[in-house]
Amino acid sequence: MEFIKSEWKWITGIIGIFLLFFFLPVGTARFDGSVLEAMALLKWYARQHVLLCLVPAFFIAGGLTVFLNKGAVMKYLGANANKFLAYGIASCSGILLAVCSCTVLPLFAGIYKRGAGLGPATAFLYSGPAISVLAIVLTANVLGAEMGTARAIGAIIFSIAIGIIMETVFKEDKEPAEEKPEISGEKTDNTILKNVIFFVSMTGFLIFANWSAPQSGNSVLWALIYSSKWTISSVFIIMLFGTLAAWFKKEEISEWLQSSWEYAKMILPLLFIGVFIAGLLLGGPGSEGLIPSSWVAKAVGGNSVLSNFTASFVGAFMYFATLTEIPIIQGLMHNGMGKGPALALLLAGPALSLPSMLVIRKVLGTKKTAVYISLVVIMATFTGWIYGALF
Repeated sequence: MEFIKSEWKWITGIIGIFLLFFFLPVGTARFDGSVLEAMALLKWYARQHVLLCLVPAFFIAGGLTVFLNKGAVMKYLGANANKFLAYGIASCSGILLAVCSCTVLPLFAGIYKRGAGLGPATAFLYSGPAISVLAIVLTANVLGAEMGTARAIGAIIFSIAIGIIMETVFKEDKEPAEEKPEISGEKTDNTILKNVIFFVSMTGFLIFANWSAPQSGNSVLWALIYSSKWTISSVFIIMLFGTLAAWFKKEEISEWLQSSWEYAKMILPLLFIGVFIAGLLLGGPGSEGLIPSSWVAKAVGGNSVLSNFTASFVGAFMYFATLTEIPIIQGLMHNGMGKGPALALLLAGPALSLPSMLVIRKVLGTKKTAVYISLVVIMATFTGWIYGALF
């Protein structure tokens, strides 16, 4: 008995794995199709989001950790910073960064580790993928002006409210983070211009390299930028290498690359695992996983609290690349999804996903992550319910 008490975790784990594979429904159409869909989603994710989204984000996060002046972070985003300024910056960040729930993770980890308060950091985490200008405009064009307006207002309010609640609940995070030791040759010669050009060049590449094709209702300027996206992106890359060659020491570049690599090691494995599981359970855009899409469509009809909760809960676990949530919701609405659940999914889905949850837990820990996820789901549920009752 003593042996069982000391080894019960291993025994339970081995028995669980054995039963899982013993009863694995290999050969059934639903299971085999779901595995193929999960692999297809992984392939699509690797092709569409790793090289142009995640890799630049890792380098930006590494730069934030190594080069960003911690005093500035503490002044504008720290736990003791001016609340109006801190939450204003964090909540509106998504206007410039048209990123998905996974691409925002290295940036969030970078500013949080550099000293940003928990409240502003989580406000940035939510707003990054939720308040893209194109996403709001496309929502209004496809799903209606009232839905686009509700999404924009709801996302900004959500980011601020979530940040304030997180900061209030976890009051211990008001203490400044421990300063990171600097490399030899303190960065006293780092000019503001040097750092501005460094971060602008990487952020510019991230934005313009991922500039999406023009949709119905987009301006002529949007289409012009899209046609010139690689020229613009190349300019930013040249700026980056020029800055590195002219102003950065070898030790600084080495530390930047090492920091970026640490973020990649921490985040990428969890993202790939999460994308596979999400694809296995829910499929990808236009496909099905183990959970039939017809079940989801039936569960989100009408405007009950349960239907809104189902939409926000399922949306929180699905993976939405930037803008893909809009045609998916359009299809669900054609199959009976109510307006309230549609808004609930719009507010919860793009900001969260199973892959992002795994990484957020790595950065914040289980308790903070659970509270953050719960806030997003609960607030999306009741916002959708109220919206559905009004419209």
